[in-house]
Amino acid sequence: MLTDFVDRVDDMDRLRSLVAELAQRQGRCLVVEGGPGMGKTALLAEFARRTAADAAPDLPCRVVATRCYAQIGSSLSYVPAVDILYQLATPAQRSPWWRRALGQAGKTAINSAPDVLSSIVPGLGAFWTAGREIAAAAVNTTTAPLDSVMPVQLGTAVRVAEAILDAARSGPATVVVVDDVQNIDPSSLMIIDRLVRGLQGQPLSLVLSYARDARPASPAAAVEELMDTWIASRLAERRSLGGLPTEAIAELVRSRHPSAPAELPGQLAELTSGHPMFVSLCLDEWNAGNGARIVLPPTLNRVVENRLRALDDPDRDLVVNGAAQGSVFLSRVVAELAGRPHELVMERLRRIAADHRLIVRQDPPAWAEHEPADCYRFEHRALWQVVYDLQTGEQRRSRHARIAQALSVGDPDQAPWGRRLEIAHHLDHAGPGSLAASAQAHYRLARSAALDGLSFVEAEQHCETAITAARDLPADDTRRDEILITAIELLLSLTEVRWRGQHQPAGGPDIDALAAEAEQAAARCGDRALIARTTLLRGKTLLATQGLVPSLDKLREAVEQARRTSDPVALFVARVEYGRQLSKRDLAAGLAQLREVERMYASDPGLDAGGDPVLQHARNLAQMQLAISLYDSGHLTDALTRLQNCVERLRGEVLCAELPIALNYLAQVHTAMGRPEAAERVLREARDFEERRGGDSGWHAYNTALLALLLSTDPDDDRREQSRELIEQAWLETENTWLANLVPIVRNLYAETLLNHAALAAARPREELLEQAVRLAVDTCVETEQTGMVRSQIAALVLRSRIHLGQGDTTAARALAQEALRILDRVGDMPALRSEEVLFHTARALRADGEDGAARETMEQARAEVARKADRIHDARVREVYLRDVPLNRMILADRS
Repeated sequence: MLTDFVDRVDDMDRLRSLVAELAQRQGRCLVVEGGPGMGKTALLAEFARRTAADAAPDLPCRVVATRCYAQIGSSLSYVPAVDILYQLATPAQRSPWWRRALGQAGKTAINSAPDVLSSIVPGLGAFWTAGREIAAAAVNTTTAPLDSVMPVQLGTAVRVAEAILDAARSGPATVVVVDDVQNIDPSSLMIIDRLVRGLQGQPLSLVLSYARDARPASPAAAVEELMDTWIASRLAERRSLGGLPTEAIAELVRSRHPSAPAELPGQLAELTSGHPMFVSLCLDEWNAGNGARIVLPPTLNRVVENRLRALDDPDRDLVVNGAAQGSVFLSRVVAELAGRPHELVMERLRRIAADHRLIVRQDPPAWAEHEPADCYRFEHRALWQVVYDLQTGEQRRSRHARIAQALSVGDPDQAPWGRRLEIAHHLDHAGPGSLAASAQAHYRLARSAALDGLSFVEAEQHCETAITAARDLPADDTRRDEILITAIELLLSLTEVRWRGQHQPAGGPDIDALAAEAEQAAARCGDRALIARTTLLRGKTLLATQGLVPSLDKLREAVEQARRTSDPVALFVARVEYGRQLSKRDLAAGLAQLREVERMYASDPGLDAGGDPVLQHARNLAQMQLAISLYDSGHLTDALTRLQNCVERLRGEVLCAELPIALNYLAQVHTAMGRPEAAERVLREARDFEERRGGDSGWHAYNTALLALLLSTDPDDDRREQSRELIEQAWLETENTWLANLVPIVRNLYAETLLNHAALAAARPREELLEQAVRLAVDTCVETEQTGMVRSQIAALVLRSRIHLGQGDTTAARALAQEALRILDRVGDMPALRSEEVLFHTARALRADGEDGAARETMEQARAEVARKADRIHDARVREVYLRDVPLNRMILADRS
């Protein structure tokens, strides 16, 4: 509202310094924050004007500005990114088709912006096409987890951010200004985040304006949290705009009212605390007839109330009804609320806009372009908020319900995205009578966001709203359980890639509580298919939050429930998940389950994956797990061949969703067969793949930890030092994700890496490294007692034995090793655990504690285990490498004492 730019000298100087720093490719991010009406937009507009006016031919700089809107049809995904790319494009790139598409994307359907981005970002089109196919299968069947699809959004953020940086590098230095970033959609926020983290050394700076009036539950809360992270990490700088000083107010008074009394600036400063928008509103109210006797309203509310009093009652009702729709409203909606002829309402609104400083006419949003109505907005959102708050709670609820009804014409799924958002917004505020309609509207929006726009964060938000509304429905409402189940299933699919353990204070949904709620709702419904689906879902959340034993019981139940549905796909998917997890507890039984899955797939033509992403995902997981289970059972050649074939096939897929898992398994087999160079190559490939995709990942942490362990025995000092950095990164990422099945594995790898470093360290550092390693191993022992992760428990006991042996405590070393061996004898071979390694370290501990006979017998068992596995390697050259180049095997075979 404040159109005259005054003061802000220091803030303008800081903005101008960004341009100077870009000459040395020192990209920066500056956050300009302040309350509404504090002059942020005016400051940024003046900065853009001065930069354009002062640009030197030998040092050009361009300012690219975009704005995020909070109004009718807001929250359109990726639109700010499209706007930035369009402004950075060369004239040849701005084809007529792109102009048309941009216009559509900027105003209407959520799927327009992705289509535009696909046309200008290399490789994005095919990436998104594959993502949409899997998203459709996952959303429509709720059988395939969207952990295969969520990386599409992360990958999109990486690709689009890189396209913006490429465009900046190909032209003059660039400052990108994003105004009102508190209104940004989550998809575009992910892109901004990637840009902020990649500005160093780039000819691009970011300036973000942020209005500090966000409510805790609003989307702006996520923006503020991310900005706090940037600033804490020194990736961004914050400047807060306060009120104007008296000198600046005096300058503004002179420009607006040259004849005003000299006392006016001081009175305004005292009354408004220098708030620019309030100063401007007060100056609007002042006129020369007041003379020296200046009477100004003491609050912003009084300013607005004074303006409303100038209207007669019918016109005041029209303005209040307009405020019920929002800061932007349509004349037809106002007419229906007021119960007055539309022609009359259009004329009265026209006169109000002409004669009073409350509303102004503007073009309608794109979804209402063909609406037979005029469109108006309040002069400032602060004005609208005051008018809206003048209504009672019941008045607002009633009006919101009637607005939703007025806008709901025809099939809601065929309506433009902006209209659907607008309807859902009003249903949310319409009271108990609209709860079911609100829940259904948000569930449909979630599906559209995921399928049409691949905007999974937006989809999550709509799911959460749908779940909250469904819970508030009466228990006897027949729609309640069905809405709950479908919304919870979709939300858990959307978030699976980011699931956290229950004790982690990382935010996000309580995944196991949600799965249990869906399972209970399905039981009340009595539908077999719903029961099977929710039982499987609960098994997966239990694995992530409570560990293997409770998960296996539920997954076994899920297989039985799937059998009752007579649906081969449901049974196949359930058996895959059960077989994968059973292998971690009972390798032989899990291997049998996975062989049965392989038989089912080969014998049932209906399970041929073809183009079905649900079956393709399940098949990939089953094949990988079968291969690694064969390796764990000692069939090294068969495991290697299967994993190499699986990796090659996954590399050829567009999304490659399961590739990091397959590469992890392949690296383990390479290591076990004496191929450390090959193992390192595939681990680095896995890490690079997930880093390009972006976001924390439990499997990225696992692959990082394996690489750290590999480097910890390298003779090169620099590579060993790199292993320390890598293992600390892996553990931090594990703490951030905290998947119950991966935490103990990475923690054990951390302890073993420290143990390897201790072997080459001086006395004092060695002692500290061993103490840190033993603490980690003890934590794993305590945790696995509860979770039933026996493999990790055995490995942790062996690590503790090795550490105590290194500290000279042979009695403790022997007791711990014997306990590990007792468990192994009871459960048999375990995944990702070499039995010969347990036997070898037990023999060492026995010998060190004086048990020579037992030590010889145990070492002989270790040699027999190595020989058994070697006999299954048919290639003599590969077998020789296995026996000669694997350090553990070499030590076992050389020990004849």
